[in-house]
Parts: sequence; structure tokens; C-alpha cells
Amino acid sequence: MVREALRHSYAPEALADLEGIYDRIADAAGAQGAFRYITRIRAFCTGFDTFPARGTSRNDIRPGLRIVGFERHITIAFAVHEDHVEFLRFFGRGRNWERAMTGEGG
Repeated sequence: MVREALRHSYAPEALADLEGIYDRIADAAGAQGAFRYITRIRAFCTGFDTFPARGTSRNDIRPGLRIVGFERHITIAFAVHEDHVEFLRFFGRGRNWERAMTGEGG
């Protein structure tokens, strides 16, 4: 049976994370490089519409939480719901995403 593609959404914190990633890259390498990188992240996220159950389940941190890496530089926190995939946060390399996802900062 073929499953219908899900839609995806971004939590406000995830959008703020993407903006922060863009700003850091733009400061270091220019706006064009930052735009390309964010475009690649968003394209990667679109792929979850057809194959959402990837990454590692981290129910020990938060029920329904899944984690996946992107190009060895970004950790993506997301949740798969019945009708959509919700991207919760995007963490750059070196960020303590586990602490952040438990509400302890990071």
C-alpha cells in the first residue's frame, strides 16, 4: 500500500534557528553561500514528506522526538504526527541539543 505524502511544518523556534544559521554563514562566507545552505536544508526537510520515519527516536528526551543529522553540521529535531512532520529545532555543530530539547538551555 502506498502512503500519501505528509506535509511538513516548522515550529517558530526552528525558523529562528534557520535564521541564526543563515546569519552565521552570511557573516563568514556571504549571503549567497548562506542562502544555498539554507535551501539545501529545506530541500532535505521536504524529503520527510514521503519518508518521515528516519533518524533516531529519542523518546527518552521527549515523547515523539526524532533526531537526524544534515551534512555532519546540523542536528535536526523533529516529530512525526499523523498528518504532518513538524521540524522543532535546527542545531549547529557544537550546540548541546539534548539540553535544549529538555528545556535546560544549550
